[in-house]
Amino acid sequence: MNNTSPLSFEAQLKSIQQLIQTAKFNDAIKQSKQLLEQTSNQEEQAELWYLLAVAQRYSKDYSNALISITELLKCNNTHSRAHQEQGYNQLALNHSEQAKNSFEKAVELNPSLVASWQELIEIYRDINQPQNIQKAANHLAKLKSLPPALLAVTEFMHEGKLLKAEQVCRHFLQNNKHHVDGMCMLAEIGIELKIYDDAEFLLASAIELAPTHINARSQYLNLLIRLGKYKLAEQQANTLLAEQPDNLSYNIAKASVLTGLGEIEEAIALFEKIINKDDKIAGLHLQLGHALKAKGDIKKAVQSYQKAYQINPDYGDAYWSLANTKTYRFSDEEIAKMQAKREDESLAIIDKVQLHFATAKAFEDKKEFPQAFQAYLQGNQLQRANNGFDINKIEQQVDEQIKYCTAELFEKYAHIGFEAPDPIFIVGLPRAGSTLLEQILASHSQVDGTMELHNILGLASRLRGRVQIKDNQESPYPKNLHEINTDYFKRFGQQFIDETRVYRDNAPFFIDKMPNNFLHLGLIKLILPNAKIIDARRSPMACCFSGFKQLFAEGQDFSYSLEDIGRYYQAYLKLMAHWKQVLPNFILTINHEDVVEDLDKEVHRMLDFCGLAFEQSCIDFHKTKRAIKTPSSEQVRQPIYKSATEQWRYFEEYLTPLKKVLNV
Repeated sequence: MNNTSPLSFEAQLKSIQQLIQTAKFNDAIKQSKQLLEQTSNQEEQAELWYLLAVAQRYSKDYSNALISITELLKCNNTHSRAHQEQGYNQLALNHSEQAKNSFEKAVELNPSLVASWQELIEIYRDINQPQNIQKAANHLAKLKSLPPALLAVTEFMHEGKLLKAEQVCRHFLQNNKHHVDGMCMLAEIGIELKIYDDAEFLLASAIELAPTHINARSQYLNLLIRLGKYKLAEQQANTLLAEQPDNLSYNIAKASVLTGLGEIEEAIALFEKIINKDDKIAGLHLQLGHALKAKGDIKKAVQSYQKAYQINPDYGDAYWSLANTKTYRFSDEEIAKMQAKREDESLAIIDKVQLHFATAKAFEDKKEFPQAFQAYLQGNQLQRANNGFDINKIEQQVDEQIKYCTAELFEKYAHIGFEAPDPIFIVGLPRAGSTLLEQILASHSQVDGTMELHNILGLASRLRGRVQIKDNQESPYPKNLHEINTDYFKRFGQQFIDETRVYRDNAPFFIDKMPNNFLHLGLIKLILPNAKIIDARRSPMACCFSGFKQLFAEGQDFSYSLEDIGRYYQAYLKLMAHWKQVLPNFILTINHEDVVEDLDKEVHRMLDFCGLAFEQSCIDFHKTKRAIKTPSSEQVRQPIYKSATEQWRYFEEYLTPLKKVLNV
């Protein structure tokens, strides 16, 4: 069946809505059924089943309305209003227990459904559940206290309509500039859309306007943790704990902050103190495991991860965290559990993805490569289906960098940036060996290891602006590097040094190992002309397949398709060749295979490039004690080994799409 065109579908949808509003229910039912026969688009079908169910309920045809809702939930089982409709019909048929479950599911999916909360209060009253009455009444009062526009924003957010939510929220704030709840909502939307600098500014402004607004400060704290701004996060956590010292979430946040600051022993002690009060929270054991892993205590980390899945058998992150130690071996019983769980249709998508990746690692360790690849493929496909990544946009960014970041630009603006020599940027693709290079350099007495810092990406995002870039339309950045006031370059460089100081100890140099910074080396050269760039490179097949096998905590959305990751690698090579041409002597390429083959030689090359005297500790990098929070943490605590360089060959027969893109 052919899909209806978007315009005709929207018009017909509005027509059905108008029929319902004017009580022409039979006409609405007839039109809905006709349109359902004309479309095979699942989203369109869901909209039509919903309107059909509403019209059937209004015409008191409750049984058929429930059949329509069942069909709707087959299209989209997270449709909150479908569960609400189901509740209405079950109530009409006097199935109050089923109705209660439906309304509870509706508000679980969308806590802003006022009507569902109202119905739940009545149901709880009938079955004499005073605690639930109070909880529902409190939530309802909170919703009713919101201005209508912000209530609409919360509904759009819970329905996943983020751009519509942003539009309504911004319009509201234009007329209510200092409305703190509105600012918090817009920040939440920004976080969902990964516009972190906007969200950070909004929340910082909100707590300045309303220092006692607990929700704003709590939101700000969580964002700072997400961005790795642990010093600032510590201040917010301490402020919140001064007000509510026994608050569980603030104590957990404080422990996470301590982990981020590298104060691992204190973090572990705080996690254990919290767990002693309540040891039935799976997420707490998971976070304790992360802290223990960062410390290097893998045995105890494993015990914490196992405890997490024992408490919550659906907890995909616990299984994936075990796999992500890279050294854990799953038992046959654990593998059977994971296989059964990942087929559970009611399981959240993120848990399914994590279970697929964990199962894949388990099969790979057992050398059962066909089953391993199938699980990796399923996990990647599921993750890719939900991230909206478009490789064409990356390739367009690369072309624009090459077009506008010319040799003439760098000659014209040479040495106008901030002259500090402090930063050493390690760039490349994830899984190319950057953690190993960081560990080698951070073992030097003059160099601080930090983490993957978001500052350069944030600056590029600000220069790009908030315009929606249509297909084939150029972004304002990097073209605007030719146009902005040149005083800004020095200011941006100074800002980078100032903002990153919180991640450093006292060494004169520090490392930023955000791999994606390779896209912005021209910007880095303009704002920090004396920075050092190390290009961590690994053979194409090994690098790309290693990325395909890794489930990243955030970002790296290109890695969930063999074709995408191959095209990304090719775009990276193309841009790095350009940077080397227009920025001679600015970049040192270090091949992972060369480090494995001759560590001493490559360590001397890196230290010479960075202007650092040789120190034996760089050769003995695996003895260096520091918190490491990347997937390679256990590998860099061991001497160099060669076994990983050819692991992709076990899967070679499945990697034709990747080989084709890479031309190997």
